[in-house]
Amino acid sequence: MTRSVLAIDAGQTGMKVRLETGEHRDELLFRGIDTHEPLLPQLADVVRASLARTDAAPEIVTAGISGLTERDADAGALLSLVAGTGIREAALAHDSTTSFLGALGDRHGAVVASGTGVVTLAVGAREIARVDGWGYIMGDAGSGYWIGREALDAVMRAYDGRGPATALTDVVRDLWPDLSQAYIALQGDEQRVRIVAGFAAPVARLAGEGDPVALEITRRAAVELATSVATAIGRVRGVEAETFAACALGGVFRSAPLRAAFADALTDGGRRTDVEIVTPLGDGIDGVVALTDLAASHPLTAAVHRALV
Repeated sequence: MTRSVLAIDAGQTGMKVRLETGEHRDELLFRGIDTHEPLLPQLADVVRASLARTDAAPEIVTAGISGLTERDADAGALLSLVAGTGIREAALAHDSTTSFLGALGDRHGAVVASGTGVVTLAVGAREIARVDGWGYIMGDAGSGYWIGREALDAVMRAYDGRGPATALTDVVRDLWPDLSQAYIALQGDEQRVRIVAGFAAPVARLAGEGDPVALEITRRAAVELATSVATAIGRVRGVEAETFAACALGGVFRSAPLRAAFADALTDGGRRTDVEIVTPLGDGIDGVVALTDLAASHPLTAAVHRALV
């Protein structure tokens, strides 16, 4: 890459910014996207704040955005919002695109990125396929929110007698001592999505300590994630024999029991050899930077929204 870039990896829990100008690099962190507010003004505010905190003079702004919709994928509108900054080009993409580029580069395969939400993207020789990423109400199976929601369900089942006892109960009681009123407090909290997703970390810890309920939630999350990857690869695989790379990103995969269960489910206990689980080349912000040099012939180019002034 020869041009200077301001790259934004925009998620719900935080926005990472990288400014690269020649040999110089700055890394910044901002609060996450507020999904109840218009997206593009939030990105523009991050651009201006980043420029104010550094001496960078980027020519292009690129962004990989969690849950990007066609309505918000207006690179020209973003350029208008940052007029006067010297930025003359913008490229916007769904974070599944930038996660893939950061993790696998030009290799054929699938990347599943699971944090608060989850999305899987597969790229073949000619086609791409997205699986899930449909939000916490309609999808995001195996995500941090999904795991947290399953944990709360398990705790309330234990509380009213429908399910087995679990150490997760003490974790939930730390936040809501009166479990009978927990649902009222949660439903009225504007941060409820982040609160629910926050229970994924205790599930991972207690699964590692052998809590049967936490282990079962972890196993089911891993199966959901492996199913998404296998489905995405199946949609882009050609007739030619090829081993596809599979890469797992995001905070959910910090759980050792989940990683092991995911690998077992995806490879059928090692019996499936046409999928290879690999270590990522980089992370999401690397993929956002890579948008600047994405070849016109690449299958992902059609998924990137660009504008120039």
